[in-house]
Amino acid sequence: MIHRSTMPSLLICMIASFASIYVAGRLWQNTEDRIYLVKELEKFIGQGESSLSVDDTLKVIACREERKKLDTLEMELSTARKEGFVSNHAIETNKTYSKRKPLVVIGIFTNFGSKNSRDAIRRAWMGTGTALKKMEETKGIITRFVIGRSANRGDNLNEDIDRENWQNNDFVILQDDYVEPNEELPMKSKLFFAEAAEKWDAYFYAKVNDDVYVNIRAFGATLTTHLDKPRVYIGCMKSGKVFSEPNHKWHEAEWWKFGDKKTYFRHVSGEMYVISGALAKFISINKFILGTYGHADVSAGAWFIGLDVKHVDEEKFCCSSASPGALCAVV
Repeated sequence: MIHRSTMPSLLICMIASFASIYVAGRLWQNTEDRIYLVKELEKFIGQGESSLSVDDTLKVIACREERKKLDTLEMELSTARKEGFVSNHAIETNKTYSKRKPLVVIGIFTNFGSKNSRDAIRRAWMGTGTALKKMEETKGIITRFVIGRSANRGDNLNEDIDRENWQNNDFVILQDDYVEPNEELPMKSKLFFAEAAEKWDAYFYAKVNDDVYVNIRAFGATLTTHLDKPRVYIGCMKSGKVFSEPNHKWHEAEWWKFGDKKTYFRHVSGEMYVISGALAKFISINKFILGTYGHADVSAGAWFIGLDVKHVDEEKFCCSSASPGALCAVV
């Protein structure tokens, strides 16, 4: 009877001993952790004593690690600029997917009667199929033709564009309430930048006409020199004359708004220009209240008046063609 009664007591003592050893070990480990953190903090702030808590210490060390990451990013960005395109660190990863942040989304403005021009661009510098995909994946350059819808939704124009897009998958077809006529080009520009910013998170967004030949390698290299500018507007800068005569080809209905009524404010030529991601997002957020003028390039310039924007007069984007109908070569 005595032997049986001592067994539970011995068992309880053994359990208590093991528990004590475990708790002591955990306390010792926590103490070591705290000592380590304090030493790290002393190294960081250069003094022997600190009134900061352990939580504050953890924040300091976390900031120190972030500083190291930023230094690494700056080194990779410098290397990327020399190579001409975006850094490998533009790859963003989570548990389900990984993707490269695009360097630029190029919107090639086209219309219903310009299939020959589109085919020429595909052959010359844009590419199709795997070549188009490779340019996106290796250079971070996304290129799409931009077009609206016909006023007569039952005609063959919309069907032809849908068929061409099904074959090549290289269009941005603007929202259904946008009608394509040329006089709506300012609205077309606004909708393109808004929709592109919503679909792709890129460093830059470019507008190009469908008679422009782009040297992709030179274009990418030029853009990487401006990655350090958060709000930049790049193109061939001009002012241009304001025409108040109603019958003039370049008539400006709101001519009276422009200072001396003779010249526009500084803006880029419409054949080709680039804006940074922040400006494209600005257009996307404010698209319903941003006004338009008689010309698309003037309208785009007006959206950035009053904003803290860096205007870059880039001669490489100045477009020139030898004869009417010829492809205009840039960069």
